[in-house]
Amino acid sequence: MGIPHFLLIPYPSVGHVNPLMQLSHVLARHGCKITFLNTEFNHKRANTGGDDELDNPKEPQIKFVTLPDGLGPEDDRNDPKKVIFSLKTHMPDMLPKLIQDINALHVNNKITCIVVTINMGWALEVGHKLGIKGALLWPASATSLATCDCIPKLIHDGILDSDGNPVEKKEIQLYPNMPMMDTANFPWCGLDKTVIHHIAQEMQTVKLGEWWLCNTAYNLEPAAFSISPRFLPIGPLMATDSNKSSLCQGDTTCLDWLDHQPPQSVIYVAFGSAGVIDEKQFKELGLGLDLLNKPFLWVVNPCNNNRENTSHSDEFHGSKGRIVNWAPQKKILNHPAIACFVSHCGWNSSIEGVCGGVPFLCWPLVKDQFVNKSYICDVWKVGLRLDKDENGLVSKGEIKKKVEQLLADEGIKARSLKLKELTLNNVVEGGHSSKNLKSFISWAE
Repeated sequence: MGIPHFLLIPYPSVGHVNPLMQLSHVLARHGCKITFLNTEFNHKRANTGGDDELDNPKEPQIKFVTLPDGLGPEDDRNDPKKVIFSLKTHMPDMLPKLIQDINALHVNNKITCIVVTINMGWALEVGHKLGIKGALLWPASATSLATCDCIPKLIHDGILDSDGNPVEKKEIQLYPNMPMMDTANFPWCGLDKTVIHHIAQEMQTVKLGEWWLCNTAYNLEPAAFSISPRFLPIGPLMATDSNKSSLCQGDTTCLDWLDHQPPQSVIYVAFGSAGVIDEKQFKELGLGLDLLNKPFLWVVNPCNNNRENTSHSDEFHGSKGRIVNWAPQKKILNHPAIACFVSHCGWNSSIEGVCGGVPFLCWPLVKDQFVNKSYICDVWKVGLRLDKDENGLVSKGEIKKKVEQLLADEGIKARSLKLKELTLNNVVEGGHSSKNLKSFISWAE
């Protein structure tokens, strides 16, 4: 049999590019050939460090190619509706020629499989017409994948209306042994109805992919895998990826700072690549961290182009805290100085926190983050939730109280370390995810 040649095509956002980049490194280490397709805009953004951050001479089997996203410099690339429909309109006509050019360069090692993230199902259609195998890499939890796959059933059962909006706000259990979900927190809630219809249509399109790869582990959400034989846990991908794979460049000086802090003393605060809290809440969080009188590392992230809060950062430095624009989160969460993780509970952050064995303080902001919080607090029992007051704020007093409660809870600390061990066992030789990945690679040849 030949060596599989994968064409990997992420939706152009950090939460999609990073896990697919992690998969590319894992596949490369198994001897596979990788062509990674970025939009021109994203490729330039990833390479702003002066040298080509993405070209990795240690892994020459990973090559990068680009196509334009169809958007102009004036267009808002943080608007999912605009980006999704521009990609769908412009890229499908250009992809066959790109595949033809790649195959002409690799006559004896042509593309054997296309792997996309969600919103890029059109590429599976192109591949299908060309006789190329396909798969989906779902960048969030398997539970959120199951939820999106259930949109037709939820409409049929009267839980959603025909536009995908909840008929009433209530808690439901999607499948046995899954956490309860609030219908107001479905992953698509608050999105334009055309985007909701796109998601429902996309879930049908990606059925052209024989496998729906999940960046998760069987032990984390076993109930989700009983839903479809198509679901294949191959994670946590980040546990086996030691390479640069982020669109935002990290401030590594914070690691030197962490080296000078006592063990399990630092509160790490980060809300992901797109998490935004308003000015009032930002100040309240800063005051809460000051009240604790403990060292903290706080990421105030410019990657989402929201700079409204950064001007206030200096108010909270004191002698205890350090505020950075972006940080090498995986390394931070594995640093012995970290005591806990104040997180928005995005899936990538949740997985990284689990693999670091770090207790969580959960502060979900949108979409699937609420069900991830339910796993962390109610199923895995490795964190506590932060509650809002009558004004809709997480108060400084609540922050102080919950951090102190978390740091005093030896049971949560012990469960966090146990969950880390169980989860990392999936990616060692002979582990559940490791076996799945090898089966997938054999199928793709």
